Amino acid sequence: MGQCPYGFTASGERSPSAPAGIRPSEWSPALDETFGSAHRDYAELRQTNPFPWSEDFGGFWSATTYEDIVRITQDDDLFITSVQNVVPHVPRSSRRPPLHFDPPEHTAYREAIDPVLRRSIVRSHEAAFRASAAELVRGLLAKEGDADGVRDFAAPFVMDCFASFLGVPASLTRHIRDIGVRYSFAIQDMDEAVVGECSAELYRIAESVYRERLAAGADSAQDLVTSLHEAALNPDNHITEKTAIATIRQMIVAGMGAPQAVLGSCLVHLAQDQDLQQHLRKNPADLPAAIEEFLRLHAPYRVFARTAKQDTIVRGRMIREAEPVALLFPSGNRDETVFPEPDKFVLRRPNNSHLAFGRGAHKCPAATLGRLELLVALEVLLERTERFELAGDVTMMNWLEYGPRAVPLHLAGRTVAGASHVLNPGIGQ
Repeated sequence: MGQCPYGFTASGERSPSAPAGIRPSEWSPALDETFGSAHRDYAELRQTNPFPWSEDFGGFWSATTYEDIVRITQDDDLFITSVQNVVPHVPRSSRRPPLHFDPPEHTAYREAIDPVLRRSIVRSHEAAFRASAAELVRGLLAKEGDADGVRDFAAPFVMDCFASFLGVPASLTRHIRDIGVRYSFAIQDMDEAVVGECSAELYRIAESVYRERLAAGADSAQDLVTSLHEAALNPDNHITEKTAIATIRQMIVAGMGAPQAVLGSCLVHLAQDQDLQQHLRKNPADLPAAIEEFLRLHAPYRVFARTAKQDTIVRGRMIREAEPVALLFPSGNRDETVFPEPDKFVLRRPNNSHLAFGRGAHKCPAATLGRLELLVALEVLLERTERFELAGDVTMMNWLEYGPRAVPLHLAGRTVAGASHVLNPGIGQ
């Protein structure tokens, strides 16, 4: 057997000839992607080096296979989030719950959050979601040549949905939308000044929402703020009013990032697959199944990380204590050992146990909310159009999330009588 090129023995220990403290970089995340290019990169990694080390962003490992991602996310004793939970590491003066806490501290937050995100409560907001989607689709159709599926639809829609879920008034909803969209794009631009400005404003918004919901006497069985407030009054956990407000702020950010990325990817996918687009337009009952496959194909999370609590071995590699491991959910979701023909869209794919919402204690609590957002957005868009297709090049986000930043669209609208009115000349040309 030849010598390991990365300086490790078969047992995972560093070989005597390897210089201490030196580990050569084995891959670098592409920061200038095209739609789908990341999946080609990840497929190559899974075949040649499924658990690579990168010196980028201060150094981190990457879990690319379904098996490794599941193992790491379900081992809370060995892989923790309270040290470094994203790549690149974002130093903060305080941790933002619940992601930045490990069980059992993390558990107290989930006990307050999970019940108010159950299906029956999420569904009670469907009419508001649908109204937002209808308004935004009308705006898309009115653009006549300058429609952007992210800027004009996905980004404001998911912000409207989360504002509705929080129960904030319309006046604050618009402000949350404006700040949320600005914050999202500043993150992509790595514009620290704007990120800091928007982050501070999001904290102010979170505190305002907290005060207003308590003053309104909202039911803690159905309201996120009141549920967190009651948890903060419980002396048996460490939740305080300050951390309850920080939780709301963190959830506002999470509530606009991932669903925006997935919805943007769905728009690109459907714009490029006219047969599927028309099938779903004519057979809307197939949308829930299609959404599960979209979630598998276009999972957005790839910077969430766990930090090794002690030295351990993963796939024959020695992970040192305090080294971060990025969880490449988009790669795990196309692992060919789990999903046959992984790059193919398969409606009602058998055993589609995808990782789009994560696994383990930190599995996304808003999975039901995200699914409903995608369902309503696509239903309304398909109902009110005859056809849509790309009107230019798709611009992707950077490493922070997998998904498009800009999706230029041509759309053909549907009239009330059902006839088609082409609002963007050039469709089909």
